[in-house]
Amino acid sequence: MTTKKKLIAGNWKMNGGIAANDALVRAVVAGLKDAACTVAVCVPAPYLAQVQMLRHGTPLELGAQDVSSHEQGAFTGEVSAAMLKDFGVRYAIVGHSERRRYHGETDQLVADKAKAALAHGITPIVCVGETLAEREAGHTEEVVKRQLAAVVHANGHCISEIVVAYEPVWAIGTGRTATPEQAQQVHAVLRAQLKAATEHAGRMPILYGGSMNAANAASLLAQPDIDGGLIGGASLKAADFLQIIAAAR
Repeated sequence: MTTKKKLIAGNWKMNGGIAANDALVRAVVAGLKDAACTVAVCVPAPYLAQVQMLRHGTPLELGAQDVSSHEQGAFTGEVSAAMLKDFGVRYAIVGHSERRRYHGETDQLVADKAKAALAHGITPIVCVGETLAEREAGHTEEVVKRQLAAVVHANGHCISEIVVAYEPVWAIGTGRTATPEQAQQVHAVLRAQLKAATEHAGRMPILYGGSMNAANAASLLAQPDIDGGLIGGASLKAADFLQIIAAAR
């Protein structure tokens, strides 16, 4: 079992509001005093400044939900890694299944976004995962290895600086969750792939991102290659999020 510090990252998705954010972040920060893991919240871009101020002087890290592959220029609506860095962003989610599905993001674009984040000292949380059809067809390993391979190929020696998140698409927002054994099996495949790419694979966090919640967090986090969680809906409820954080030891 790895001894690295676990990472629990909340993904608010397209949720939040000034008053709700204030209450949520204050409640989370108040409960972090005994946290044994690293904790981050990945918030919608308009709220980065607000949450940066709320987290100032606390252990809570700030994350973004996306980043442009471009440095700057005529890319209306895009947010660059340099801009995120200005707001103290430490993590940026790239390649979330919703971005791949609804915005047509390719493996190469995800790899380019990871590269852009790394160039500005932001840790990309690279999401990989299979659909239900792909799992039922026996293609899980093939799919996740292909998605991760693009990022490894594009980022070379910098690959040891990324975080990987396995998010089975069939278990996101559906109430379904991979069993701890199913999740561990895929995490072990990803760990082996990383080991082939870098001698630092053992210290690289691989998060589980398929509907981890207060009820199942402990059993998932007990698996040898599950180093934390990318938390969706449960990260919007301070009590649930703090329960998951407490399980990450």
